[in-house]
Amino acid sequence: MSTIFTKIIDGEIPGRFVWQDERCVAFLSIAPLAQGHTLVVPREEVDHWLDLEPELAAHLMKVSQVIGQAQDQVWSPKRVGQMIQGFEVPHCHIHVWPTNSIEEFDFANVDQNPDPELMEQSAERIRQALRSAGHEQQVPQS
Repeated sequence: MSTIFTKIIDGEIPGRFVWQDERCVAFLSIAPLAQGHTLVVPREEVDHWLDLEPELAAHLMKVSQVIGQAQDQVWSPKRVGQMIQGFEVPHCHIHVWPTNSIEEFDFANVDQNPDPELMEQSAERIRQALRSAGHEQQVPQS
């Protein structure tokens, strides 16, 4: 059975994509810790990050860094957080989000009902930053 992330990747469920390539995608979290909270997800369904092929793990980390650099440019946070925890969906994914404190790493604080307009604005801001950084090929149209 396909994971919810595979359904998003396949277009069965809508997602706010900011990155797409042959190995992975990145889209905004539906329960963000902060504006721009993005998930970097391999196209291949791999449950645990320890089971990723090393080349795919390296690619996901590279894309996470590029997304983080875009978030840093857009929001100018003190840090860009990154986490792999993998309890809520059995499909490896990396959380990347602008953050200003360690308290903002607590998933008990996610926004369960984010403003859709603000979410789309955040996605577009990341897309614009990625395009400006030379990643036009990987940035989907909104």
